[in-house]
Amino acid sequence: MKTLLVILSLLLVGVSATCLAATEGKDTRCFEMRIYHAAPGKFDDVHARFRNHAVRLFVKHGITNLGYWVPVDEKDGSTNTLIYLLGYPNREARERAWKEFMADPDWKEAFKASEVNGTLVAKFEQKFLVATDYSPEIKPGVAAAPRVFELRTYTASAGNLGNLHARFRDHTLKLFARHGMTSLGYWTPAEGQAGADNTLIYLLAHPSREAANAAFTAFGADPEWRAARKASEEKAGGSLTAPGGVKSVFLKATDYSPIK
Repeated sequence: MKTLLVILSLLLVGVSATCLAATEGKDTRCFEMRIYHAAPGKFDDVHARFRNHAVRLFVKHGITNLGYWVPVDEKDGSTNTLIYLLGYPNREARERAWKEFMADPDWKEAFKASEVNGTLVAKFEQKFLVATDYSPEIKPGVAAAPRVFELRTYTASAGNLGNLHARFRDHTLKLFARHGMTSLGYWTPAEGQAGADNTLIYLLAHPSREAANAAFTAFGADPEWRAARKASEEKAGGSLTAPGGVKSVFLKATDYSPIK
């Protein structure tokens, strides 16, 4: 008999959360998205610390580097946001790896040296994520040509996260592919965290910003998409997303990102 779902206890900033394993074939890893906001004038130093130390030491301690990105729309001189994605076999492995990483003499030395002239990170945000059952396995890789990335966050209307998943699973993903959009990963926040019952986060890749706009225009006009959207909304009694519940941020990979 196949093993049923394994529930792994999580702890996030003192609040219990859960990274859920799922059916065989699903990417069952525990994912962590971290968003760093650099202190004024320190963003280059943040990049240097990752490029020269943190990325290598993450690998040393069993942490999978997936991607490192900065928003495209932040203007030169005001850019200070780094978004990155890590993977672990499970939450227990995550806690063990970070404990070892933080205690590593190489990391302690690098951290101390980098902050001689002040703290590099003004604040950071942290989200634990689980892959949906229709998410492709996200893994490092460099495309043959440069590309841009799009991080999209959907807030489902009340009670409609399941219907939103069904629409992506049965229709949206294949239609994205039809119109030249590359699906990299689809996640929901881990159980017990804000948004676990109504949020879908996903990452796309496009040849360019212009290509992304053209692709979404063609996608929106696709008769198959229109029919799927109409049927799903009739079944749910309205829109599957809350008012203002679709957010999009275009990203570019850093030079040290495994995904480019």
